[in-house]
Amino acid sequence: MPPSPYAGPIDGVKRLTQPPTDPGFVQDPYPFYARARAAGEIVWWEDYALPVATSFAAANAVLKDRRLGREPVAPALIPPHLEAFYAIEAHSMLELEPPRHTRLRGLVLRAFTSRRIAAMGPEIEALAHALIDALPAGPVDLLPAYAQRIPVIVIARLLGVPETMADQLLAWSRDMVGMYQAGRTRAMESAANRAAADFAAFLRGYVEARRAEPAHDLITHLIAAEEGGETLSTEELITTCILLLNAGHEATVHTLGNGIKTILEQAAAASTGAGNIGATVEEILRFDPPLHLFTRFVYEDCSLCGHSFRRGDQVGVLLASAGRDPAIWAGPDRFDPARPVQTNLAFGAGRHFCVGAPLARLELQIGLRVLFERLPELRLTAPPRYADLYHFHGLEALHVEG
Repeated sequence: MPPSPYAGPIDGVKRLTQPPTDPGFVQDPYPFYARARAAGEIVWWEDYALPVATSFAAANAVLKDRRLGREPVAPALIPPHLEAFYAIEAHSMLELEPPRHTRLRGLVLRAFTSRRIAAMGPEIEALAHALIDALPAGPVDLLPAYAQRIPVIVIARLLGVPETMADQLLAWSRDMVGMYQAGRTRAMESAANRAAADFAAFLRGYVEARRAEPAHDLITHLIAAEEGGETLSTEELITTCILLLNAGHEATVHTLGNGIKTILEQAAAASTGAGNIGATVEEILRFDPPLHLFTRFVYEDCSLCGHSFRRGDQVGVLLASAGRDPAIWAGPDRFDPARPVQTNLAFGAGRHFCVGAPLARLELQIGLRVLFERLPELRLTAPPRYADLYHFHGLEALHVEG
C-alpha cells in the first residue's frame, strides 16, 4: 500500500476500514463501495490512510481538477532494488504533468491515431476467430486461451515485435503491474524491477533497429512523430511502448474476463450482437471495471466536495464505486446492457484519460461479439473467482464449455 502523507484523517470525513486483500472484498468489493458512498462523497479509508472520492460526481471532479495530478509534489526516494522500475516510470506520461505530459501525449497521439486503430478491426476479428478455432474440445480456461491472447498479440503486432514473444511480454507485464497491488511483497518488487530492466533492454534493440531501418509499425511512427521540432527520446519511446502494453493489456484482459463472466451469469449473450455490442461493453465497464482505485496529488491548497486539502496531500478515486452511483444510474447493481449509455470513468477522465481507450474498446467489442457468435452455447463449468489483484479487479480463471 502507498505511504500516507497524512498524520491522520482530515476533519469532517468519516473513517471506514476495509482491508483490500480480505477474501470477501476481493470477491465482491461493491458492498463496501455502497457503504462508502453512504458515508460521504469523500471518506477516509483507514487501510490506505487515504481520503477517497466515492460518488461519480466527486470522482469525476477529482480526475478533472487541474489543481491535482499524478506527479508527486516531493519526489520519493527510490530504493536501489527498484531503480530499473522507476527509470521507466520517470518517462511515463501516466505519471507526469505539463509541460512534459503535454509534449509526450501530443507526440504519442500523432502516432497512435484513431484512424490507425480503426483500421485494425479486421485484423482483430481474424485473430479472435483464429483463437476460437484453436480452442480444445471440451472445457477450457478462456483467460489464457482467449482473453489474454487478444490484447498481447494485438500490441505485439502494433509495435512490430514478434508474436512469438507474447508469453514473455505477458510475463514482464504481470511482474511490472504487481507494483500496483495492495498486497505487494519485496519479492514482487524485485520481480518488477527485473522485468522493467529486461523489457527495456529488449525494446531498446527494436527502437535502434527502427531508427536505422523504418517499418510499418507503431515504433516507427513514434520515432517519426514530431511536434514543434520535438521528438521522443529513446527512453521515452521505450517507456511509451511498455505503458501501452502494460496498461492496455491489464485493462482489456480483466474487462474481457469480467464481461464474459457477467454475460454468462446473466444469460445476456443476445446483447453481444453487432447492433448492441457498443452499449454492452460500456455497461461492462461501468458494472465491473478492471481498475478500482486511482490516485492524485494536490498541487495547491483547495476545497474538494466541501473538504479542505493542502498542497502535497494525496486523494484516491474509487472508479468502481463511481460506476455504481445510484445518483447517475437507476438500479446500479443490476447488469443491464439495454440501459442508455452514459459516461463512465473506467478509463479515467481529464488530461490522463487513457490514450489506449479506443483500442481497448475495439478489442472488447470484437472479442465479445465474435466469441458469442461462434459459441452461442457457451456456459460456465465452474464458479468464477476473482484474483487478489487490488487495485485491479479480474478473474483467476474462467472455465467454460460450449
